[in-house]
Amino acid sequence: MLTRRHFLKSSAMAAPLILTPSMLGAIRRAQPNSRLGVGLIGCGKRMFEMVGEFLDQPDVQVLAVCDVDTTRREHVKSIVDRKYGTSDCRPIVDYRDMLSRKDIDAVVIGTPDHWHINQVMHAAMHGKDIYCEKPLTLNLRECQLMIDAVKKAGVVFQTGSQQRTEYDGKFRKAIEYIRSGRIGDILSVHVGVGTSSKWCDLGEEALEPGLEWDLWLGPAPKRPYHSTLSPRGVHNHYPQWRLYREYSGGILTDMGAHNFDIAQWGLGMDASGPVEVHPPAEENAQFGATLVYKNGTKVIHGGPDGTTFTGTRGVIHVFRGSLVSIPDGILKQELKESDFHLPQVPRHIRNWLDCIKTRQQPECNAEVGCRSIACAHLCNLAYWHKRPLKWDPQRWEFPGDAEANTWLDYSRRSGYELPKA
Repeated sequence: MLTRRHFLKSSAMAAPLILTPSMLGAIRRAQPNSRLGVGLIGCGKRMFEMVGEFLDQPDVQVLAVCDVDTTRREHVKSIVDRKYGTSDCRPIVDYRDMLSRKDIDAVVIGTPDHWHINQVMHAAMHGKDIYCEKPLTLNLRECQLMIDAVKKAGVVFQTGSQQRTEYDGKFRKAIEYIRSGRIGDILSVHVGVGTSSKWCDLGEEALEPGLEWDLWLGPAPKRPYHSTLSPRGVHNHYPQWRLYREYSGGILTDMGAHNFDIAQWGLGMDASGPVEVHPPAEENAQFGATLVYKNGTKVIHGGPDGTTFTGTRGVIHVFRGSLVSIPDGILKQELKESDFHLPQVPRHIRNWLDCIKTRQQPECNAEVGCRSIACAHLCNLAYWHKRPLKWDPQRWEFPGDAEANTWLDYSRRSGYELPKA
């Protein structure tokens, strides 16, 4: 018989229940009719493209917008205010001020690549669910740190690899046919994206009024302002900071985050990756770096835009505007019930919001996104250092290669070090 005394004694012996920030947030987000409080970090062109979709969600309330540039910050705030008919959306300069707010359940990160790891780790430590634009990281060590931080915090994370969920299902159909064996065993995959980045060689311009330039640079090296990196005012183009190594891996990582992701997906490598990378045969070539997987399959940087799978019985090429096969009859034959089928998922942002409520994994979680961008990072290292490398995708290191392991990360500026849990 369970007496009150016995119950109290048993309770005292039990381990205490410690509610972490992510647990408390999950409880609040699970309340019936509760709207998700969302904060937007980075108010550039990509955020302009996304903000409308967030504002159209009936279960979302955008409560704060953050940017180091006054004009862009106020521009996105005005969009939010017009939608809601209020002026309640708070403008914030430093994203860390946003994370301390208890009414912010989740954040959307659209800043330059070099800021992602700090912001993701800080948000995870505060128990905020996270949507972070690709490319997720600036280097390989950040991939490992990001996966670990998200997993430890138990937050729901989605990266912006929309090719998996949108574009009329072209990519999903391609993957289903490839993984159903319709082109046979995969011999090689060509990933058609642009080239690598270089060290920044820009001069100095008069500082943009209203821009917190030191905060824009953040962990990157100190340098004078130039409008190529942070364009003046509200702009409708993707800034060219992507071309410089201090902030990005170039178009190779920018679009590579999308197209290497499809290669990884088609090869069933969402939880792993290649074991070798080789530079191109010609020393200064900008294409031709080759990733080698444990089973011998090669993924080659180069070819038509998109991702091209070559198998023992045919070829499938997929990009946003095209899905073709050789022979062309491969894609005309319907898959059988016994073939490989992907589950149906909603649009990318909706997938993330639904998973926040159910606490399930979204389509493109941290590990998926980090392992895809790791492929592009490995190619960059092959171009920059011009030698073959062995890679351990589980330990996130170059086994027995002390020199190469120094390339995994970089030294951040004082005051912008990675957060410690």
